[in-house]
Order: sequence, then structure tokens, then C-alpha cells
Amino acid sequence: MSLIKIMPCLDMKEGRVVKGVNFIDLRDAGDPVENAAFYEKEGADELAMLDIAATLENRKTKLEWVKNVSSVINISLTVGGGISSLEDIELVLDAGAGKISMNSAAVKNPDLISEATKKFNSKKITIAIDGRRNSEMPSGFEVVVSGGTKPVGKDAVEWAKECEERGASVILSTSMDSDGTQAGYDLEFTSAIADAVDLPVIASGGAGKLEHFYDAVIKGHAEILLAASVFHFHTVRIKALKEYLREKGLQVTIKS
Repeated sequence: MSLIKIMPCLDMKEGRVVKGVNFIDLRDAGDPVENAAFYEKEGADELAMLDIAATLENRKTKLEWVKNVSSVINISLTVGGGISSLEDIELVLDAGAGKISMNSAAVKNPDLISEATKKFNSKKITIAIDGRRNSEMPSGFEVVVSGGTKPVGKDAVEWAKECEERGASVILSTSMDSDGTQAGYDLEFTSAIADAVDLPVIASGGAGKLEHFYDAVIKGHAEILLAASVFHFHTVRIKALKEYLREKGLQVTIKS
């Protein structure tokens, strides 16, 4: 079985970490630099930082935020939000990100994935797929863009396959239906994507307790477990989570 990684997520708006439910009703969750340093100390394997308002506000990712956060951590930082060109990718990587994540721009221009993986190491390119249930789609899940505001009539699983074919190295799958609910990951959505590709899939949206993380691996077939609320508000501590997963037979890295 693969090594399971834990990935806290900093959803950014106006320079602060925020967290909502189903992509709305945002509340403050602290300073990004302080959170990033804390999570590395806690034993996080990777960190995500998503500029959640960039696409809606028709602007680029705030590079200052990337520089500030990357300067206090050594673990890999994946940055997303407002990245829509090869130049954007280069600027974000130069600012300190280890990887970039694209969603809306990739859906709008799938060739951007192919171009990005050719120009940059493909391991640096993550494609985020926000999905919601729609019985009219072959898989039952539809791709949604622009911070969860625009359904695009594209099947989420077929899109994941295309992203893999175009060279993406990781799929970040977020269920709009479960995001922020702390009722558990959408295992049906996560496994539908994970079973369709040979890439590591990040489970995102809905973690609320230790069992949810274990289920994301066993039932959702995810290799990377992303969460925000439970980490921000210390409902779950990373070291305790890793010890729990290890006791359940999963491979994790626990720092001494």
C-alpha cells in the first residue's frame, strides 16, 4: 500500500485563512504564515494554499502570500487559484510553490495542462476537480468551476481521465456536496475518480473525525488526505491522526 500523506489546506481570502461550508459562509481561521509553520511542526507532509477568490475576482494569485508562506516551511506547498497561463505558473513556482493547482483555467483550456507539463516538470502540475452530484452525468458527478459557482456540463470522471492523459501528476478532488460539513468525505466521488486514473488522488471536502480519513483511503482509494476545518480549529491533531492511521495498518511518516 502507498505511503499516505496528510495535507492541511489554507483557503485564502483578503490575506487571511478562511473556512466555509459548501464553499460559502466563510469564517476566519487565522494567519497563513502562523498556520503554515504550525502545520509543518505538527507533522504535515504537504501543504495546500488556495486563493479561493482569485478566479471570481478575475485576478491572479497573490504572490506575496506564496512568498510569505513558503519562506517558513520546508514541506511541499501546492498553490492554486487564479492560475491561467504558463507565465502564471512560472511566477507562482518562482515565489516558492513546489506545485501549482489549476481548475477553472484547465477546464476552459485543456491544452494548458499539456503545455504546462511539457514546460515544467509534470510532477509540479496538479489539477483540481470540484464536483457535485448530477444524475445526468455518466458518472453521476459534474465538474463545477469558479469557486463552485458554475457547473460546466462536464463529467468529473471523464475529465479526470483526460487530465491524466494530458500529463497531470495529481488530481485534487473536492466534493462541493460535502465540503466543510465535517460529515465525512464524499467517498463515492473520491473513489470514482481514484479508480479511473493511475495518479495519486487527494481527498478533499468533509473530514470531521479520525475515521473519515481512514475511510478516504480504504473506501475512497485516496493517497493524500486534505482537510482544513478540523486542523484549523484543532478538532483533529495531525500527530494523533497519523498514529491512528498507523494503528489501523496504513503507512504514514511520523516525525519524532
